[in-house]
Amino acid sequence: MAIPDQTTSKNTVRPNNEVLTAMVELNGKRVVDIGCGEGSLVRLMTRHGAKAFGVDNNPAQLEKAGAAKPISHEIFHQGNAENLPFDDGCMDVAVFFNSLHHVPAQGMETALSEAHRILKTGGILYVSEPLASGAHFELMAPIHDETKVRAQARDALDSANSLGFEKMDEVNHVHMVSLADFDAFRERMLRINPDRADDFPKYEAELKNLFTKLGQKTTNGLEFAQPMLVEVFKKT
Repeated sequence: MAIPDQTTSKNTVRPNNEVLTAMVELNGKRVVDIGCGEGSLVRLMTRHGAKAFGVDNNPAQLEKAGAAKPISHEIFHQGNAENLPFDDGCMDVAVFFNSLHHVPAQGMETALSEAHRILKTGGILYVSEPLASGAHFELMAPIHDETKVRAQARDALDSANSLGFEKMDEVNHVHMVSLADFDAFRERMLRINPDRADDFPKYEAELKNLFTKLGQKTTNGLEFAQPMLVEVFKKT
């Protein structure tokens, strides 16, 4: 599977979806989004001609994924990254899209090994991870500081070669997270991180202040810059 050359500046603003579709051939491929959340990426990959599957262990996210209008025949499974519900060598592409750092630290290498197991030889592993910087990171930090887990995900990816992957490409870019209002931020935060529900009221005033201070106004609400690092590997 060809990987186009993608040389970008760390300050280049590019939507996550655009980077994925530019770097990975999807048409006619069997692909899985590991940690699929509410399924938007699964639907995107379906629109680009993939036979797409999504896996997530969060029932609230899967409920939202199942409630959305399907594009074609995308399929969602409840499960976790450390024990994927697929046969060996059945996928052309495996994606961790803003999700590897949500895997418990002790399970990250296992999750990468599972991705290796389900990929065909020559299959592509695409990992897009947020860096611990930028306005969106600063907005979340008071209630959900991901500095440590994002670093742990980077460390886990350093083991990819020993797990049977060859690194093919790397891209830095900035994704703009769009939020209509503070209520949209709260809903998204607590749907992804339901364990923060009890703490949210304690930080709400601070978060509202940061929301206004850090956001860039648009016609649809506010945008928050999130630097990203994308790494693409091939199963050897």
